[in-house]
Amino acid sequence: MLKGISPVISPELLKILMEMGHGDELVIGDGNFPGAGLAQRLVRLDGHTVPEVLEAILKLLPLDPYVEAPVALMQVVPGDDVKTPIWETYHALCDAAEGRTVPFEHVERFAFYERAKKAYCVVMTGETALYANIILKKGVVTE
Repeated sequence: MLKGISPVISPELLKILMEMGHGDELVIGDGNFPGAGLAQRLVRLDGHTVPEVLEAILKLLPLDPYVEAPVALMQVVPGDDVKTPIWETYHALCDAAEGRTVPFEHVERFAFYERAKKAYCVVMTGETALYANIILKKGVVTE
């Protein structure tokens, strides 16, 4: 254990976050996300929700301020009658971590999967909310 680092962050994930460079992307997948089939690097945090993992990661990982939207969500498939209140939580966590309003984009399901294939890492959670997948684009540390 280290001081100041959430116990949600495994040693493997901490190493990956350190390895990532500016512009690299990290996917946090819900329990239904096909991460094992898509990931170049896979970290399993099955006992945790996406908000728990997102909050812990955002304490360490800056979001890219040089792109239009450093956060991406999987767009609800047309015709699905799904509510996504978890997205409000994501906005609040990202805004609080960055001290600004963070723009999000919505990516069509299969385009999201293609982007996940290119991501530096996929983190799988035990999240049960639908459409709870999120992509973060790493920025730079300026402190």
